[in-house]
Amino acid sequence: MADTLTPVLTDNWDAERAWTLAAYEERGGYAALDKAFAMAPDDVINAVKESGLRGRGGAGFPTGMKWGFIPQDNPKPKYLVVNADESEPGTCKDIPLMMASPHTLVEGVIVSSYAIRANTAFIYVRGEVLHVIRRLQRAVQEAYLAGHLGKNIHGTGYDLDLVVHAGAGAYICGEETALLEGLEGRRGQPRLRPPFPAVAGLYASPTVINNVESIASVPSIINHGPAWFASMGTEKSQGYGIFSLSGHVTNPGQYEAPLGITLRQLIDLAGGIREGHELKFWTPGGSSTPLLTPEHLDVPLDFESVGAAGSMLGTRALQIFDETTCVVRAVLRWTEFYKHESCGKCTPCREGTWWLTQTMARLEKGQGSESDLDLLLDQCDNILGRAFCALGDGATSPISSSIQHFRDEYLAHLTHGGCPFDPAASTAFPSSTDTAVGANA
Repeated sequence: MADTLTPVLTDNWDAERAWTLAAYEERGGYAALDKAFAMAPDDVINAVKESGLRGRGGAGFPTGMKWGFIPQDNPKPKYLVVNADESEPGTCKDIPLMMASPHTLVEGVIVSSYAIRANTAFIYVRGEVLHVIRRLQRAVQEAYLAGHLGKNIHGTGYDLDLVVHAGAGAYICGEETALLEGLEGRRGQPRLRPPFPAVAGLYASPTVINNVESIASVPSIINHGPAWFASMGTEKSQGYGIFSLSGHVTNPGQYEAPLGITLRQLIDLAGGIREGHELKFWTPGGSSTPLLTPEHLDVPLDFESVGAAGSMLGTRALQIFDETTCVVRAVLRWTEFYKHESCGKCTPCREGTWWLTQTMARLEKGQGSESDLDLLLDQCDNILGRAFCALGDGATSPISSSIQHFRDEYLAHLTHGGCPFDPAASTAFPSSTDTAVGANA
């Protein structure tokens, strides 16, 4: 039985200058390369399939199966693209991973590219995180100088070039086809599918797109074997993952544990809810997943269990809110984000997120009437499943779930003539003079 915490991706974060090649290799870094090169590419794919690794970017699609979709009889080049455009409110696992140990990702890219027979790979990073971009660029340079990248890697005859690409800072580019559009130099907007990226992705060639954490998990699978990885987690959600706890917990941060751990266990590891307060609501996978409440504290955090509870595991971005937080105000902030980040390509999302914001803002001010709640749900119904990509769906999730769990709080805004909560009380670090030191999350 695995321990509660299973540091694998985070194991070397405490090493001195962990981001350097020397520190990474000191802890056994790049050992997976020769093991992988001693295997046939298809055997590497099968190992990832057998491990049960599922995409760590939100949807949870089996990684090895995605690699297997690449048509090897296609004469065009094959590409690997790493989605490092992490930018959803509350999501904060890939950025610290790349910051603390970029070589973990670089090694994963090399093994994964070898498996799908790609000779060029890209890491698409959110443009605002310049410090991470520089750290990745240096790691890639170190890997080239050490012979882990470039021509004839380790004398195997395998060639690979790796490009770190800085995006322009658009949340929509976290959607894989919009990312490809941005990578090709166009405006980041989702593509119509089919064709799917595996057949016609980057430059109309077969392409695999995976999340940072998915690719960074590959070296450990090659090093320790698929059975080792599959022994952790649950029957259908295998392995470990980084759980990001933020908000009203005593010690927010990254907690790496097997899938299936509960929020109750994670909050205990994080020192509990901040002193003198109690849990009110939380998100299991970032702001685009339906809210959950204290009654869901013991739901196993795996894809199936969270889905059965009415939400999504997503990126395991656990935002914790105590009773000082106004759920209406928090949801309004997220809704404003989705309105701002809508690419404008499709009408349900472009117009719908604008109307959601208008209606939410009116309710938050204590204006309007109870019928506005039905109006909100109707607006959500007209966006959900009708938008061009998942951004529209994600915009509706916090609204519909918050009305389901906290309808009375919405009504309290109307009877109170405004928000009944003190915004200063919910800040992470309220000042002694009770003045606001920051915006409500």
